[in-house]
Amino acid sequence: MTPLLPPAVIGVFGSGQLGRMLGLAARSMGYGFHTFSPHADSPAGQVADREVVAAYADVDAVRDFIRHVDVVTFEFENVPAFVAEVAHSQGVPVRPGGHVLHTAQNRLREKRFLAENGLPIAPFRAVTSRDELQEAVQELGLPALLKTAAFGYDGKGQILLRSSEEIQPAWEALGAETAILETFVDFAAEISVVAARGEKGDFVNYGVIENVHRHHILDISIAPARTPLRIAAQAADLAQSVLEKLDVIGVLCVEYFVTKSGRVLINEIAPRPHNSGHLTIDAAVNSQFDQQVRSVCGLPLGCTDYLRPAVMANLLGDLWAEGEPNWAAALAVPGVKLHLYGKQEARPGRKMGHLTATADSIDEALDAVIRARNAL
Repeated sequence: MTPLLPPAVIGVFGSGQLGRMLGLAARSMGYGFHTFSPHADSPAGQVADREVVAAYADVDAVRDFIRHVDVVTFEFENVPAFVAEVAHSQGVPVRPGGHVLHTAQNRLREKRFLAENGLPIAPFRAVTSRDELQEAVQELGLPALLKTAAFGYDGKGQILLRSSEEIQPAWEALGAETAILETFVDFAAEISVVAARGEKGDFVNYGVIENVHRHHILDISIAPARTPLRIAAQAADLAQSVLEKLDVIGVLCVEYFVTKSGRVLINEIAPRPHNSGHLTIDAAVNSQFDQQVRSVCGLPLGCTDYLRPAVMANLLGDLWAEGEPNWAAALAVPGVKLHLYGKQEARPGRKMGHLTATADSIDEALDAVIRARNAL
């Protein structure tokens, strides 16, 4: 398509912090920004030119929203796929396409796509009943992870099975009609690659980012990752294969396990900017959100070079348990920047913001961001 130039309007479905940071990037480039979600006064809505509050299933509201934008994108994958069909019917491009959304919003479809394309993943089985789960356990062995097929993120919708006695209660607790059982990977490291692909097939990535999780929620991200070059190169190549085979136009993150024997296995994909890529805002020439604007609008992709090593630390709602955190103390640490998402209620485990530290070395950046967060 002909590139969409400012002041064209980008419409995003979803209104959380990813939408907020996309909106800020779009505004800095002169684009309009509209957001659609069921939530009022949302993180994205606070920076949008227009915030539409309606259910995703409200077809009339979706149609009206699309009439006022020039391109549609998403800030999370659990948006009904019919949204893309409505946009296409009204002649508005959808980036990435509805087929990408359809694949990524369901773990079973995602795993099958990866397996059918010969991409490395842990062995898995689809299960739709307790009996099928029992058979899958016999085939794959234990320990194994039982996961809902849909609506899973930050460790939600999954149960670790360690013994056969846990099968029945786990199936009942999951409460899903369709699930997958996946071999448990005793990994040595978790890494991710945030990448972007343009309309003409051009591709860029931010290299490997090293991730540390706590209670299944991303805690710390480090770039560049302290990973052997062989593993970094393989992860980047696999990310390019995913984007090409899915025909992605936009930003996508691939998350990996690195096994203790050095194998690189794809854990999951996210067809949007990713939490681990937030450090690109402060550390890269063009952030992951700049890339999303560029790619969905048909512009040349930007430079992904890092200006300095960087480490990001998530700020969860637990930090507010005893009142407002001490932001001044955190910001007294040299090289640290604060990003808050505008969420009105702090709850345990809820992502409220993040800190990013840049420095001359990874060790210095890691020390700075941990000191800053501890000071809160």
